[in-house]
Amino acid sequence: MNKIIIGFVLLAFCLSIATTDAKRKKKPRYMPYSMVQSIATDTATAVTATKSKLQENGFRLLGEYSPLENTVIIAITNDELLKVASSTEFGGYGAVIRVAVTKTSSGIQLSHVNPVYMSFVYQMESLSGVVTSLETALGKAESFGSEKGLTKKSLKGYQYMMFMPEFDDHDELGSFDSHASALQAVKSKLASGSLPLTKVFEIKIPGKDEVLIGVGIKEGDGSDSFIMKTIDVSDKKHSAHLPYGVLISGNKVYSQAGKFRIALAFPDLGMGQFMDISDAPDGIKDSLGELAK
Repeated sequence: MNKIIIGFVLLAFCLSIATTDAKRKKKPRYMPYSMVQSIATDTATAVTATKSKLQENGFRLLGEYSPLENTVIIAITNDELLKVASSTEFGGYGAVIRVAVTKTSSGIQLSHVNPVYMSFVYQMESLSGVVTSLETALGKAESFGSEKGLTKKSLKGYQYMMFMPEFDDHDELGSFDSHASALQAVKSKLASGSLPLTKVFEIKIPGKDEVLIGVGIKEGDGSDSFIMKTIDVSDKKHSAHLPYGVLISGNKVYSQAGKFRIALAFPDLGMGQFMDISDAPDGIKDSLGELAK
């Protein structure tokens, strides 16, 4: 009898150690966005103040975009972000931080893409310095955009589910004789005004034949307004998801697969919600593909 009791005690002790060890080894989880604060002011004042703070702390303003009423997205970068982006294949996708000013019933939400989350997905080196610069400019932020968040390992090989696109499964929109001709083709199409697309920003990746152009989609199954009105329904808005990036790398034009890009920005999206925008991924590809024809 004593042996049985001792056995149970030892088993309980071992389980306790295992549980404690598991807690110690619990891996940190990351979310796609950072909420800086909710401001009781108007949108225009918040945008002006935000831009000023960013510039004062070394960020370059690349452009701004209003896909929906009471929503303004500010595209920014800095020297450190560009340096890290240039050291990674297709790192140009991560060369820009999207900062969003969104008016809601509870006030103005100031948020931005989480650089750490982004760096893991885009296979980039540490962006801790960029995070520090953002905190200095805008203040400490609270992560949001996923109930539980994702681990570094999950983000490094991110896909919404099996057989869905990963980071390197991006869409090749077109191929040209040279980088210069590819870039010129995309810029000419955007400047022509013949497409329901709007150019938000353009940034050259240093040391590489690579340029990232931010593009807003105004019409069609992949339009920004349709997607956001359909799936951005939580109290804390995912506005900094937009705009999409078109990457001219070498002599080819790419964009991230819609199923990857949307899932990345809305990692908790249910299959039912995905079905509500089932035509959006192809719509995005078709719209952006017009730039490379």
